[in-house]
Amino acid sequence: MGILRNVTLEMSLKPFKRIDEETLNAVCRTIFHQWTHLLDRSEMTSVLLWTADGSEILDYRGDLEAEIEWARYLGTANSRAKRNYIDDPEQRGLHSRPYLYMEDPPVITYSALKRIVERIRAIGESETGERVRVGATFDPGPEFAKSPFKYERHLEICSGGYHGVPSFAYCYATLHADDVAYAGFPDGISEGLPLGTFLGRQCAHFLSDLGFDYLWFSNGFGFGAENWGSTGVIFDGASFHQEVYGQTREKVLSFWKAFRDECPGYPIETRGTNLTTGVDLAGDAVPLGDIYRGGYDMLPPPNSPWAALNGDFGLEITGYLSRMAELPAEAYPFRFYVHDPWWLNSPWLDRYGREPHDIYLPLACARINSSGDVVGPSDVQFLTIDDSLGNLPDKCPNEIVPHVLAGIDDGPDEAPPFLWVYPFDEYHRMMEEPGRASEVFAGDWFIRAAINDGFPLTGVVSTGNFASLTADRPGCFDRSVIVIPVPDAGSKAETALLETIRRGGRVLLYGPLGHAGTELLSALGLALADAVSGDGTVTAPYADLPEDAVQPRRIIHREVTGGGGIRAVRDASDTEAEVVASARFDGADRVLAVYRTINEGALGWTRGTVSASWKEGEYLLVPDDPASYYPPHALFRVLATRMGYGMAWSKPKPTVPSPVVMVHRRLGGLRFSIYAPQTIVGLSLRFPLGAPLLDGLHTRLEQGASTYHPPRFWTRECRVFVEQDEGIVHSRRMRSSAYGVSGRMVVEGLRNACVRFLPETGYEESTTVLLNSRYPWMVGEAFDLRTVRDRVHGVYLEARDVTGELMFAW
Repeated sequence: MGILRNVTLEMSLKPFKRIDEETLNAVCRTIFHQWTHLLDRSEMTSVLLWTADGSEILDYRGDLEAEIEWARYLGTANSRAKRNYIDDPEQRGLHSRPYLYMEDPPVITYSALKRIVERIRAIGESETGERVRVGATFDPGPEFAKSPFKYERHLEICSGGYHGVPSFAYCYATLHADDVAYAGFPDGISEGLPLGTFLGRQCAHFLSDLGFDYLWFSNGFGFGAENWGSTGVIFDGASFHQEVYGQTREKVLSFWKAFRDECPGYPIETRGTNLTTGVDLAGDAVPLGDIYRGGYDMLPPPNSPWAALNGDFGLEITGYLSRMAELPAEAYPFRFYVHDPWWLNSPWLDRYGREPHDIYLPLACARINSSGDVVGPSDVQFLTIDDSLGNLPDKCPNEIVPHVLAGIDDGPDEAPPFLWVYPFDEYHRMMEEPGRASEVFAGDWFIRAAINDGFPLTGVVSTGNFASLTADRPGCFDRSVIVIPVPDAGSKAETALLETIRRGGRVLLYGPLGHAGTELLSALGLALADAVSGDGTVTAPYADLPEDAVQPRRIIHREVTGGGGIRAVRDASDTEAEVVASARFDGADRVLAVYRTINEGALGWTRGTVSASWKEGEYLLVPDDPASYYPPHALFRVLATRMGYGMAWSKPKPTVPSPVVMVHRRLGGLRFSIYAPQTIVGLSLRFPLGAPLLDGLHTRLEQGASTYHPPRFWTRECRVFVEQDEGIVHSRRMRSSAYGVSGRMVVEGLRNACVRFLPETGYEESTTVLLNSRYPWMVGEAFDLRTVRDRVHGVYLEARDVTGELMFAW
C-alpha cells in the first residue's frame, strides 16, 4: 500500500453556518472523520479554504475585525460575468444573477476566519495524529465572491477569459494608483506597481496574521493571461504572433520573482490551466519549464477538473501527462471533483453519476523520472468536500475513498505498453525559433484527439530523461511502444530514437518531418515535397467497425493549427516501408502514415493533422464532424494494429464517440480502465500475446479477438491472453483453498487454444498450472507448458493446444 505525501480537503466556509465554538468544532470533527480512511494513508493533511476569490487578500488592511466579502453565493457573484441568455428571459439562472446560499448567512470577519483556521488545525492534528496545514486561495476570476478591488477600483488587472468580458486578473498586470491603506501598502498603491509585488506583500501580511500555511493559485493564475481557452497573447485563432513570446515569457517570470521577493516563506500550490504544456506555450506564452526550474517552492498543477464538465478526458490526460513529464521536484498531485460549492452541482453524484472513471483514468497514468522509476502522484486533492448549500454528505467520501485507494494501490509500477516521450524542453526552445509555434500547438491537440479516440497512452517520460536512460541503460524501454513527435536532426532525442530503432525497438512517430534527419527519413522511406493543405481525399484503412457502410474519406488539413503543411511523399528508392494512409490535395498526393518492420522491431509514423478548428466564442478547438471527415488521429490505432495491438470499436455510426481506454502494468499484469461515453459501443481487442481476457468477464472470440460491450466504466485486471479463433471464454480469480497458495485464476471455454499467462511479480518461478483439474486442484491432465522470457513481453507461461479449463495458482 502506497503512502501519500499529502491529502488536501478543499472546502468553502458555507458549512460554518454559525460562527460559534460548537459549530466550528462539529464541522471540523466531521470533515476529518469522513475522510479518515484516506487520511490514514497520508503523511500530512491539508485543508484548503475557499474563503472568497482572493479579494480578501487584495483588500486586506490589517484590521482583523473588518468584515470579509466571502463566497456565500450560488452562481456568478460579479456583474461583469453575467450574460443574457435567450432561454432565461427573466434572468433567474445562476449565470444571470447570484443567490445567497442560505437566509441570513453569517457575518465573517478576519478574526473569525483566523479562529476557523486555528480550529481546523487543532482538531485535525488531534484527530489524525499528523501535521495539518491550512491553505488560502487566490482565484483570478469573477465567480465566487463580490470583488470591488478587481471590478471597480482596479479593472486594469483583468483580461478576457469569461464570456469574452475582461474579467480574469492576469499575473503580470500592473496597477493604477490608489490611496487605500492596505496592510502591506499603508500609503496606497503607486502607479504601475506590479501585481506580483502587491499580491506578494499582501499575502505575507494576510497569511501570517491569520495563521495560514500555504497558498493556492486557482484557475491558471500565475501562468498566463488566458486561463481557459486555446487562444491567448500568441495565438489569436487565425495566426501565431510568436514574436511576442520572449517578452511575455519574461513578464510571467517577473511575476513569480516579484511575488517571491515579497512572500518567500509560504509554499505555493497551483491549479494550472485547462490545457496542456504545448498548447499553453504556443497559445499564451506560458513558460512552464522556466517556472518549474525557478526555485519558487511550488507544486505543479494536477489534472484539470474540466473533464467533468465537458467529457474531454483526452484533454485532461494529455494535459496531465505533459505537465508531469518534468517537475520542479518529485511530488505531483491528483485532483478529483467531488462537489462544486458555487454552481449547485456535485459531480460525483450528477455529472459522473457515481461512476469512478475520472478517478481510475488519471490514476492509470504515471511518469518515468531521471532514475527510470515509475512514479505516481504523491498528493490527492478533493474539490470540494462541501456542496453548494454547505452540506457535507457522508455518501460522497464513503463511495469515493475506496475507489481512490484502489486506484492508487492498483496504479502503474512498470512502464506501460505505450509510452509518450514528451518534448518538454524542446517545445520551450521551439517557441524561440520563428515559425514553429504551430508545431508545438498541433502536437498536443493531436494526442488529445488520439486519447479521446481510445489510444491507450498512460505513461510519459521527457525527451531528456529518455535520452539519458537510453544511453545509460540500453533496452530499458524495450517493453513499451515509444510514442514520440519527430525529433529535430542532430538532437539528443533523435540520437536516442535512432538507437532504439537499431536495437529493434517499437516506435510510433507523429508530426511534421521538416526538421527530421536524413537517417530517420530513410528509415521511414519518405522524402519531402512542397507543403500542401486544405481539403483532401483520404485513402486509408478505417480503424473501427461501423455497422453502416458509410465511411467518410474527406479530410481538412489546416496549416495554421496543424503544424504547417503536409510534405511527405514516398521515397522512390525505398522498397521496405508500407504506405498505410495517403491523401490527395488538389491533385497533389501526400503520405499520411507509413509502417515497416526493422531490426526485429517496428516503426510507424503518421503526419498527425488536427481535425478540429477554432471558432469564435469557444474555449477549445471544435472537432470536425465525424460523419463527414475521416479521423486522422485513428491512424495511431491502425499503426498499433500492425504492431500486434488490435483495438477496434464497433459503432452504429461514426458520430458515436469512441471509448477512452487506459492500459497500464501492475504486478506483472495489465489493467484496463475503460470509459464509454455511449454504452452501445463494442470493443474488439487483440494484443501481441493473443486476445486479452479481462478478469471476471466472458468474451466471445471473433477472428481471434476478444469482444466486450462495456458499461459506462469498468476497470479490470488482465493476465490471460488466448489464441483461439472463436468460442466463448472466461477468466476469473478464484479462492485459494490451499495452504501456501495466495491466488488462483481459472480460464474456461478453451478449444485447441494457445494460452499465455502473465504471472504476478514475485511468482514467476513458482506459479503452477493444471489442465482440467477438480477441487482440491492437486492433479490434472498432461499438456505442453513452457516458461518464456521475452525482452518485449517479459516472463510469461505458455500452454499450447489445450482444451477445457486451465487453473493457475501462485
